[in-house]
Formats: sequence, structure tokens, C-alpha cells
Amino acid sequence: MRIRAIAEGDLEELQALARETGVGFTSLPDNRDFLAARIASTVSAFEERTPRDQRLYFFVLEDEETGRLAGCCAVEGQVGREIPFYHYRLGTLAHSSVQLDLHRTIDTLFLSSDHTGDAEVASLFLRRAYRGVDRRLQRNGALLSMMRWLFMAEFRDRFPEKVLAEMRGVFDAHGKSPFWECLGSHFFPLDFDEADRLTGLGQKSFIGELMPKFPIYTPFLSEQARACIGQVHEQTRPALAMLKQQGLRWEGFIDIFDGGPTVEAYIDDVRGVRLSRHCRVEVRPERHAPTDRPRWLAATTEMARFRAAWLGQGPDANDVVTLDETEARRLEVATGDTLRILDTEKEA
Repeated sequence: MRIRAIAEGDLEELQALARETGVGFTSLPDNRDFLAARIASTVSAFEERTPRDQRLYFFVLEDEETGRLAGCCAVEGQVGREIPFYHYRLGTLAHSSVQLDLHRTIDTLFLSSDHTGDAEVASLFLRRAYRGVDRRLQRNGALLSMMRWLFMAEFRDRFPEKVLAEMRGVFDAHGKSPFWECLGSHFFPLDFDEADRLTGLGQKSFIGELMPKFPIYTPFLSEQARACIGQVHEQTRPALAMLKQQGLRWEGFIDIFDGGPTVEAYIDDVRGVRLSRHCRVEVRPERHAPTDRPRWLAATTEMARFRAAWLGQGPDANDVVTLDETEARRLEVATGDTLRILDTEKEA
């Protein structure tokens, strides 16, 4: 398995991925024209023909044996510069009565665009056939999630100070969002799927136009809707756990449609950015023994030919990492080249 930038020839496979994502996955809608535009945008970004605040870096996880795309992920250079980027911010209002000697604090939701200009890690999806309890399958999701930190570390000057990730919120057994049914449905003359589709296509201006500008008191929401605030979809829990391990945390921002949390961090504080480092490559013909749980993640250092994959072993005391010919071919490197590597099991 290896990571590479998406290419124009991946449109059919990308649309197949989009069809499998399910409700609430706004960043990968099943719309061929939109997906083709995302591919074109990525090609332009990797060729550095797009302004830095508009760059999208979209990656795919490729199964070398079959040629299929097993999953995808992306990094947005900056959000909210062209299209407003909205959240609810969970806050508190205090009310008191001196005469009655009473004091109350009430949770509120404020419409916010506080993350304008931040980078975003998004669109992480792994096909069901490539997930599972098998340790080798478990490493596929980790590869998709963590390679983005190596990419951002290597090309640090392309990104701002902070990074965020929007997490899919809670849906019931019928695919309904209790948070949406209680709140958003009263302000938008649309069902959730249509609002979700429009948001995924980048048509977000209606949010600011139709949502209330005043704080929403959460006690007015149903018990089911309040229980969704800051909670994630069951399929999103592994992705959230990996982000937390990297140092991203919830600071009280939620999705305005499904109530899912937005986690964030300063990029330079992210574990994968702080601990990754450069090593020199040496290629030898001896094949490494396969391992069920590889710990060393490697990424190339050229934007135009970016690749990422697991390695069978780490570097020596001189920061030389030995690759067998299969690994070198997978990453498209040769003796003397440089890799950025990360020991994924090293303590922060």
C-alpha cells in the first residue's frame, strides 16, 4: 500500500469511493463534475500554479497488487478565504438576580467563522475491504491519517499556524441526525441530505443567510439533540482517536448541521510534525521480513513526486534508512535520496 497524489485518471475510482462514504460525509459528494474539479485543483496545487490560500492537496491510498484505490484523504491549505467557513461555538451565558440571590449559567451556540484562514485535514475515507481487526488492515487507516503530518512538516511554509479537522456527527439507525431535526431543519427549507450535498459542493452562502445571528440556548433543544453536541459517528471514532493522539483537541466548535466536533491544534505542536525528521536512503536487494505492525512511516521530499508508505525497519545511528528494492520502488527513491520519516510508536 502507498500514498500518492490523486491523478486525472483516478476519476472513476474516486467516484466509486464517494458512493461508499454514506450520509454526513460532506467533503466527498457523489458528483462527477465536482470530483473532477477537485482532481484538477489538486494537480494545479502540486504544480504550484494555484495561490497558496486556495490550494487543495488530495491523496489516495493505492493497492499496488490490484491498482484499486483503497481510500483517500486531503489537506486544505486554508479554509474560508473564498467561501465562508461556519461553525457553532459552544459558549456560556451567565444570568443572575441579586434580589432573589439566584445565579444561572446556560450553554449557548454562537454562529462562528473563527477558523477562517486555518488549514484543514479532511476527506479521510477507507474502503470497508481495507479495514478490519487484522493488524495489517489497521495500519491502512493510520497511514492515511498520519501521512498528512509528514506532508505538512515537509512543506511547512505552505501552511498557516493552525490546523483543524471536522468530524462527522451522530446519526440514528435510520440515517437521521437528531441535531439537524431539532435545529437546522427549522431554518432551512431543505432536508438534511440536500443541505449536506450543497455544503459538500461548496455552496455555503445560504448558511450565513438563513441561520439565526443570535445565540441559541441549548436548553431549548431536545435531549437527543443536546446529546449529539461534540459527539462523533461510530465510524468516525477511530479517525478521531488518531487525531487526538497527534495532539488535536476539541475547543468547543461543532458542525452546524450534525453537531459533530471540530478538533484543532497549532501545526508545529502536532506530534507527527514535531517528531518527523530527514534520513538518507540506502537501497539494498535483501528483502525485509514482513511485519504485521510496521512502526516507521516514510514520505518523499519532492512536491511533484510525493509518496508515502510504511517501512520494514527504521534508520541506523547515522540516520541512514535501508530500503529493500520493493520499498524503494514503492516510494520511487534511490540510494542517496532523502526521506522524511516518523517513528509512530515513539513517545511524544
